[in-house]
Amino acid sequence: MEHFVTLFDSWFLPQGLALHDSLEQHAGEYRLWILCMDDEAQQVLRRLELPNVQLLSLSDVETPELLRVKLGRTRAEYCWTLTPVVPRLVFDRAPDARRVTYVDADVWFRKNPAPLFQELDASGKQVLITDHAYAPENDKSATNGQYCVQFVTFTQGGEVVRKWWEERCIEWCFARYENGKFGDQKYLDDWPSRFADQVHVLQHQEWALAPWNATRFPYGGAVMYHFQGLRLTERRKVSLADYPLPPALIRYVYEPYMTCLRGALAALSRVDFEPRVLQRGRGLLWGIKR
Repeated sequence: MEHFVTLFDSWFLPQGLALHDSLEQHAGEYRLWILCMDDEAQQVLRRLELPNVQLLSLSDVETPELLRVKLGRTRAEYCWTLTPVVPRLVFDRAPDARRVTYVDADVWFRKNPAPLFQELDASGKQVLITDHAYAPENDKSATNGQYCVQFVTFTQGGEVVRKWWEERCIEWCFARYENGKFGDQKYLDDWPSRFADQVHVLQHQEWALAPWNATRFPYGGAVMYHFQGLRLTERRKVSLADYPLPPALIRYVYEPYMTCLRGALAALSRVDFEPRVLQRGRGLLWGIKR
C-alpha cells in the first residue's frame, strides 16, 4: 500500500477532491491522509466519507513550538511550515508504512505513480524529490528553488532529511525570497549534495508536468500534472496561472481536469457546501457548470 499525505483548507476542497479522484482511478492500493487546515474542511470531508481517506486535524500535529510560529505566519506560510511535519505523523500512525509521499492538493494523477517509486527503489536511496524542470522562458529557480515541493517521498530511512527540513521550516518559512530561502522550497536546493547518500532526484522529468514546463515536454508522458495557480472564480469559471499553455495540453489535460472538478463540485453540493471563489481572476478559460 502506498501512503500519500496532503493538506488543505476549505478553499481548496474542489482540488483536494480531484486529487482523491485521480488516486482512486490510478493509484491501486493506497491511503490518502488529509490534514484539514480548518474545521469546515474537516466537517465537509467527514460528510463525504471518501474511500481510502484518513482525516487528520491540526490538533493532531500542532506542538507548542508550531503554535508559537503560527502567530507570525500567513495561512499559506503555515501550510508550508507543516509540510515537512505531516509525513512523520503518518509514519507514527501507520508504523507498517514503507514510505510516505507528500503531494500538493492541486496535483492530479494521469497514470499510476508506481514508476516514480520504482525509480526511487532502483536508486537505493530514501528520499525522492522532483525538479521544477522549468522551460527556459519561465526559469525561477534562483528565487523559487530548483526543486518543487509537489511530490516528496520519504521512506522510513529518510527521517534525518525530513527532520532537518522540519527544523528549518520552523525557524523560517515565509512567502518571500530572503538570504537564499523561499518558503519551504529552496531548502531542497542543496539536498542532492547535503544528503547525497539519501536523496534521489527524479530523472524522468517529463513525468511531473506543470504550467512552468508545459512548453518543454509533451503532455503524453506526464504521470501527474500540477495545476499550480488554478483557482475557481465567480460564475463557475477558472483562473489559470500566467503561463502559455499548448492547445494539446488544454484539450487532453486541462479539459479532463475540468470534468473532474465538475464532479467535485457536484459532490460538494450534495453535502450542502458551496465552494469559495475568487471574486475575479485572470486567464479565464471556460466555465465549470453544475
